[in-house]
Amino acid sequence: MRIDKWLWAARFYKTRSLAQQAAEGGKVRVNGERVKPAKDVRTGDTLELNIAAQDWTIIVRALSDKRGPASVAQTLYEESDESRARRAGQSAMRKLAVEPEQARHGRPTKRDRRQLERWRDT
Repeated sequence: MRIDKWLWAARFYKTRSLAQQAAEGGKVRVNGERVKPAKDVRTGDTLELNIAAQDWTIIVRALSDKRGPASVAQTLYEESDESRARRAGQSAMRKLAVEPEQARHGRPTKRDRRQLERWRDT
């Protein structure tokens, strides 16, 4: 079964074309190797996925070419304990880190503009 079709059926990507783009972009690895969307996946294969800055390490347990409910999709794979812990750590780090963009609101004030001009002149 094609990797892009399986990723779509397992509900890692909303559309099959997004799964194809992820495979072409190097965000999907099968048994440690970068793959193309047409790569065949088999039960027992280890997949490494990078989805929205989250790293997943999963083992394929079953194959399905039909997209079903989430409860059925979760039976298609098993996530490693290491992967769960890593994702929880990444999530905690994102919650603690403040995005610099969030501190800015609208246009710079007169004071901000003057500070920028001083910074540029030096």
